[in-house]
Amino acid sequence: MLEHDDILSLKDKMRIVQEIVPGKQITIAHVIANPDRILYQKLGLDPAIDYNKSAIGIVTMSPAETAIITADIAIKSAGIELGFVDRFSGTLIVTGTVSEVEASLRALVDYARDKLGFVVCDITRT
Repeated sequence: MLEHDDILSLKDKMRIVQEIVPGKQITIAHVIANPDRILYQKLGLDPAIDYNKSAIGIVTMSPAETAIITADIAIKSAGIELGFVDRFSGTLIVTGTVSEVEASLRALVDYARDKLGFVVCDITRT
């Protein structure tokens, strides 16, 4: 049985459990058109980008290692810059003009669906 002091110490601790459902899927494919300068800074992206003509593309997928493949497709399909790729979380961030970012996301979503047999979401934009 837990003592009163044990219960108090449990209340002070937070436990976070992250669960990934097995499957082949792209869960987010989003284009942020003309993002505010602070978003670039908070994400640690290249400050030399022309903020007035740019966009950020965000993609999440599982299995996470697929981020490597989709990063390669994104780079080869449009003149984007690779902002971030994480083979452990399945996150990909690309930057470029709105049309470049949209083209790269379209290419990687199409490839994942048509060649890899992934379930994919729609590409969204704000």
